[in-house]
Amino acid sequence: MAVARTSMKGDRRKAMIWSYVFLGMFVVFFLTPPVYMLITSLKSNAEISAAVSPWWIFAPTLENYVELLSSPTYLTFFRNSALVSILVVTITMLVSIPAAFALSRMKFWGSATLATGVFLTYLIPETLLFIPLFKIFVFVHDLTGIELINRWWVLVILYPTLTVPFCTWIMIGYFGSIPKELDEAALIDGAGYLQILTKIFIPVALPGIIAATIFAFTVSWAQFLYPLAFTTSADQLVLPVGIITTLIRGDVFTWGQIMTGALLGAAPPLIIYAFLMDYYIAGLTAGATKG
Repeated sequence: MAVARTSMKGDRRKAMIWSYVFLGMFVVFFLTPPVYMLITSLKSNAEISAAVSPWWIFAPTLENYVELLSSPTYLTFFRNSALVSILVVTITMLVSIPAAFALSRMKFWGSATLATGVFLTYLIPETLLFIPLFKIFVFVHDLTGIELINRWWVLVILYPTLTVPFCTWIMIGYFGSIPKELDEAALIDGAGYLQILTKIFIPVALPGIIAATIFAFTVSWAQFLYPLAFTTSADQLVLPVGIITTLIRGDVFTWGQIMTGALLGAAPPLIIYAFLMDYYIAGLTAGATKG
């Protein structure tokens, strides 16, 4: 008995050691790029060009941060990204929550097939979609005279094609994890489906809603291909494309400001994840295993 207990302790200790080894490898692999970005953002252009030591700062400076945060162009990029993200999240939630509720609770012919089809649309890569969308926008312009190209607000129309299917699928799974006795009891008491959704499902499924909201915000904040294809003017660009197009001039890369802009751009999603990570994991777990 004592030998078996000692063996178990030894196995547990080895497992713990290997866990820390792999955790350390994971941390090094994923934290090296942001750490290098931070180090580069604190260097002057002269120090970066000298290339003395990429991992050490000899003369720390906040010059890159001051220049970007005082630049009207960069602030315009940031404002456009914030407006687009907020509007896309709002539209996504207004569409995906009722759609998920209908597909998970209001059973009708073809509801399961439709729910699967909603998720499959998310799997279509955007690289296959932006050319047909471009053709549609040209057709709309020829038909109505409305210019949809090179307008930041057109991204509010485009991004939900990416966010609504996945968020709907996440919410279907989360709504499916709620006991059916709740809505059946509410129906017996005379509540309508709208009341069931707003007074029972939304409060209970709040972690899933938060997870879907975080996903929608992340996609709309970090999306690169659509704004690159559909916006060109500096006053219409969002942050990911604006940093690349304005801070890279020909073969000249202003690495200090590029790294600074990338770090500042990553701050809002990072803050959101830091405060809502538990809800995000709970929502994704329920959405992936239920329904």
